[in-house]
Amino acid sequence: MNGTIPLKRKPLNIKMRFLNPISTFLFGLGVTASTTWDNPLVSLDYGSFQGQYDSTYNLSYFRKIPFAAPPIGENRFRAPQPPLKITGDVYDTDQDFDMCPQRTVNGTEDCLYLGLFSRPWDLAKHTSRPVLVVFYGGAFIQGSAAFTMPPSSFPVLNVSNINDYLVIYANYRVNAFGFLPGKAIKDSSTSDLNPGLLDQQYVLKWVQRHIQHFGGNPYNVTIWGQSAGAGSVVAQVLANGRHGQPKLFSKALASSPFWPKTYKYNAPEAEEIYTQLANLTGCASYGHADKTLACLKSVDVQKIRDASLIIGGSHTWTTSSYSWAPVIDGTFLVETLTDTVNRDSLNTEFVWGMYNSHEGQNFVPSGLNSAVSVNGFNSSVASFHQWLSGFVPGLSAKQIREVETLYYPAEGNTETIDSYNTSYVRAGLVYRDTVLACPAYWISSAATKKGYVGEYAISPATHGSDTGYWNRINAVQQTNPVVYEGFAGAFASFFQTGDPNAHKVTNASQPGVPELGTGEEFVIVDHGFENVKLVQLKKRCDFWRRLAKEIPV
Repeated sequence: MNGTIPLKRKPLNIKMRFLNPISTFLFGLGVTASTTWDNPLVSLDYGSFQGQYDSTYNLSYFRKIPFAAPPIGENRFRAPQPPLKITGDVYDTDQDFDMCPQRTVNGTEDCLYLGLFSRPWDLAKHTSRPVLVVFYGGAFIQGSAAFTMPPSSFPVLNVSNINDYLVIYANYRVNAFGFLPGKAIKDSSTSDLNPGLLDQQYVLKWVQRHIQHFGGNPYNVTIWGQSAGAGSVVAQVLANGRHGQPKLFSKALASSPFWPKTYKYNAPEAEEIYTQLANLTGCASYGHADKTLACLKSVDVQKIRDASLIIGGSHTWTTSSYSWAPVIDGTFLVETLTDTVNRDSLNTEFVWGMYNSHEGQNFVPSGLNSAVSVNGFNSSVASFHQWLSGFVPGLSAKQIREVETLYYPAEGNTETIDSYNTSYVRAGLVYRDTVLACPAYWISSAATKKGYVGEYAISPATHGSDTGYWNRINAVQQTNPVVYEGFAGAFASFFQTGDPNAHKVTNASQPGVPELGTGEEFVIVDHGFENVKLVQLKKRCDFWRRLAKEIPV
C-alpha cells in the first residue's frame, strides 16, 4: 500500500552563530534552523524511500529517487519504462546520481533519477503544497540534475516565507540518447522518438501518481526551465492535455526557451542525422535497417558519445544550431509551435515567458563582430547575408531580403536597445527572436487564462545572465536586493499561485508583472523594474510566424 511512514519527531539542538560571511549571508536570506522531521520516510508502490534534513538551509530532501527503469540494452532510444521494484527494506536516497551520457566521456545510461526538496514538512499530517518540476538546460546535448546543497533555485524558494512549495529536479536523456530522429526509430516497436521529452513527461506522471505522499498537490503543478530546459517547457506545453496526452500541469515558466528548428522525424535533415550516427558508429555496415538499429542499441556507449559530438559540432553555424533537438513525431509532438499557436489550442492556464536582451549573441559567429574574418565571417553586410542564408536555408531569396529589411535599417532598435547598427548585433537579434524570445512570447500569448512576458536587460544580458539572481546563492542577491526580491519573488509567487504579483515582495515603488493582454512586458533593469510597451518584439514575432513553415518553428 502507498503511504507515509512518520518517524519520531525531535527538536534539533542547533545554535546558529553568524560569525562568517556565508552564515551572515544565509541569515540575510532568511535561513534559520527549526524543529522538523529530520528523517522523512515515504513508502510508494515500488519501494520505501528514506529522506534527510539539512539544518544549514532548513530543507527536507530526497536526493536520489529512481523514477523509471534504467534505459539500457533494448531500452536504449525507448520511452521510459516503469521503475524496478526496490529490493531490501529501505532505499537510502542520500546519495549522488550520475548524469545521463554527455557528449564527451561523462555520464551513464543508468541515469533516470530525480531529487526532491522543500521546507521541512510533517508527513504525519496531510499537506498539499504546490509542486515545481524543473528541467535543466544544455542545448539538448548535455546537462544534469545532479543534486547538491543548497539545491538549484533555492534562492527563489527562500526569497519569502509566504511561498511554500515542493521542488523536483530530474534527469532526462540528451544528445543521441534522447533525441535520435529517423524513420527507423518510428518504425521500431522498442524505440521511440524524443525519449528525452518522454523522460520529462514520465516525471510529471510520477508526480501525479506519487507526490501526495511527499505532501505535494498533484493538481497544482508548475514546470520551469532555462535554455533547453525552457525549450523542454515549450515541448511539454505543446503536448499538455492535447492529442491524447494527459494534462499534467497548469502553470509553465520558460526562461530563455531554446527552441531550435523542429523538423518532422523523417525530414531529410532528420534522416541525415540518423545516417551520420549509423556511419560514425560503424552500424551502417549491417545494411538492413533492423540490424543497423540493433547495432545502435548494443554498440558501446562511448561510440555514440563520440559520434554525437561530431554530429553536433558539424551544424554549429549552419542548418540547425546543434542538431540534437525535438522533432515532430506525430504522437507527443504533433505539430510545430507556431501551428499550435495559430490554432489557439494550447491547454495550459498560466504561462510566463522570459528572454534576455542580447542573448542571441552567444550563438552567432564572433567574426560578425570583427573587421577581419574569423572562422569565415566578418562584420560586412555580405557576411551577415552569408550567415543568414545558412541559418534559415528554407527561406527563398525574396524572404531573406525581407529579413534583412526588418533587421537591417541604418539604425535599429528594440524594446530595450535604443539603437544598433552592426552585423553582430543584428545576427544576434535574428537568432534571439527565432530561437529564444519569440517562442517565449508565443507560448505566453496562448495561455488559456493569463500570460506574461519578461525581458532581462541588465548588462551584459546575454544567455544565462539572469541565472545569477535565482540559480545559486551568490553575492549579487545581496548587492542588488531590490532586483533579487522583485525578480525571484515574482517567480516564487508564480510557482505558488500562477500570479507573479500575488505575493509581491517589493514595495509599491516597483511595478509588478503586467499581463500580456495589456500589451506590456516586465523588464528587469539595474535599478529595479519597468513595464514597457511591446512593439518591436511583437512585430518581429508576427513576421516569423508568417515564415514559420519554411524554417520550421
